[in-house]
Amino acid sequence: MYFRPFHFEFASRFAWAASRWWLGVRVSWYALDKGPLIFAAIAGLMVTIFGFALNTVFMHREHTRNLTCLALNVYFEARGEPEAGQLAVAEVTMNRLASELYPNTLCGVVYQKNWDTLRKRYVGAFSWTEFDVLPQPEGEEWRRARKVAEAVYYRREAPSLEGALFYHATYSKPSWAKGKRRVARIGRHVFYK
Repeated sequence: MYFRPFHFEFASRFAWAASRWWLGVRVSWYALDKGPLIFAAIAGLMVTIFGFALNTVFMHREHTRNLTCLALNVYFEARGEPEAGQLAVAEVTMNRLASELYPNTLCGVVYQKNWDTLRKRYVGAFSWTEFDVLPQPEGEEWRRARKVAEAVYYRREAPSLEGALFYHATYSKPSWAKGKRRVARIGRHVFYK
């Protein structure tokens, strides 16, 4: 009697089963009506393309909105400042965005309101956001504020106030400044960590 080791027999049976399975797959594929599969593939491709296009549009809209909020903050907080002062205000706004202590959108950071126990009302983080009526930004100052906002938003300018989250005008002496570390004075603003 001829003796064959088990692993040879297993290998040949496995090869036979695999070839039968592959034959079944091929026969099923040739017998299958491919029209619905092609329709489903094309429909899936169109939905995917539409999803990517929609995502691109909404991302562009979100970037535009964030950039406008940053430019408005630069315009109303540092309109008469030299470019370095405007860059510093924009950088503080971006630093707040990066911090976990503040909202996670630029417009949220700019329009954030906190309860003031002394005044017994909500107070804006940036003073201009408390006004009901503001002049329409326009002219050379608005174009410059947009340019500064773009430079900081798209990181074209190297940060000069790493970690600074606070500032105030030089003519005011807020009580919160005593507990902060002064970083710089640029133009008519003093910046703190």
